[in-house]
Amino acid sequence: MNSKRPVNLDLTTIRLPLPALTSILHRISGVILFVGIAFLLYGLDLSLSSHRGYQQIVGYLHSPLAKFIAWGLLTALGYHFIAGIKHLLMDAGYAEDKESGRVASVITLVLATAFSALAGGWVW
Repeated sequence: MNSKRPVNLDLTTIRLPLPALTSILHRISGVILFVGIAFLLYGLDLSLSSHRGYQQIVGYLHSPLAKFIAWGLLTALGYHFIAGIKHLLMDAGYAEDKESGRVASVITLVLATAFSALAGGWVW
């Protein structure tokens, strides 16, 4: 196929609509949770192996890096949950047109930001 159509290779010039961005962020948060589960399972295994392992995990969780990772995982979980509810409502027939989809995306981002702030206050 020999097409003479122009090709835009500069991805920074593409402006996606807000519902598309929230959908992409939903997928990214799912990947973050998938990877984070491996570390959480390792910590659970170590904490249940012995009293010394439990003390080791408690020591790790007092470091700022571990708190930041825990906050990041909680934020990803909250966003993934809220965006998942939005997707389920869209599957049920709500917020399917352009304007209501944008409003639902704004609501999703506001709720996720509030959840992230609450999670940060709880972790730190």
